[in-house]
Amino acid sequence: MTEIATTFPREWVEFPNPENPQEIFKCDLTWLTSYWNCIFGNGCQGIDKEFADNGCCSDGAYYFSKEDEARVTKAAKKLTKDLWQNYHIAHQGKKFSITELGLDKDRKTKKVNKTCIFFNQKDFDSKYFGCALHHLAIKENKHFIETKPDICWQLPMRRSWEKREIGDTQYQVIVIGEYTREAWGEGGVDMDWYCSSNTEAHNGAQPVYLSNKQELIAMMNQKAYDQLAKLCDDRMAALKNRKTKNLPLFVIHPATKAAKK
Repeated sequence: MTEIATTFPREWVEFPNPENPQEIFKCDLTWLTSYWNCIFGNGCQGIDKEFADNGCCSDGAYYFSKEDEARVTKAAKKLTKDLWQNYHIAHQGKKFSITELGLDKDRKTKKVNKTCIFFNQKDFDSKYFGCALHHLAIKENKHFIETKPDICWQLPMRRSWEKREIGDTQYQVIVIGEYTREAWGEGGVDMDWYCSSNTEAHNGAQPVYLSNKQELIAMMNQKAYDQLAKLCDDRMAALKNRKTKNLPLFVIHPATKAAKK
């Protein structure tokens, strides 16, 4: 098990948003063509070693917006007692409640026993171990982007925004990349284990741009994703056909590279 320092050379690609010429997508090809995959319940060490089985659910989830909170609340109200360990906590009192105030008084999911309120422990029901909202999506034959908080279904992909001025024209740059340990700020330093830069999590059957297709479409749009996928396809094909895999143009994610040794 090796965690790779994330300050390595990366390949980026930029292209205009097909749906808005004032926006530019800036995408990390090194990350998107890596073989990271979520290994929750299959080797994940968790961000808190005291709750290793809980993956990245130990802190609760901060909502991105009011719309994000409203969507999660709507989904949570569909959860039943057999699907959700903390059903009784959310329903106690007169008002349904899943939210609390976190750092800087930002709204987030409640913590119960130092873990997100939506987390089901193994002793609750092994069939529904993990995120109750994730299991709700499976039960309703939906993608979990419809039920889970934005931060949860996006991780460890990261969407951020930059501004760029070229002459008198101002563009918004939408960055699609890896949610590295550093991206968490001070909290990232305290994490006992982190997946995106760890070799054990870089054993996926498909590269990220394919395994996380639906998430990327939601973060971008269908036309932008199609363009990104073509660029990633070309990169993968070129990598396959080259004897030299990582120089001068192709930088393979170090965790993916180390995982294959």
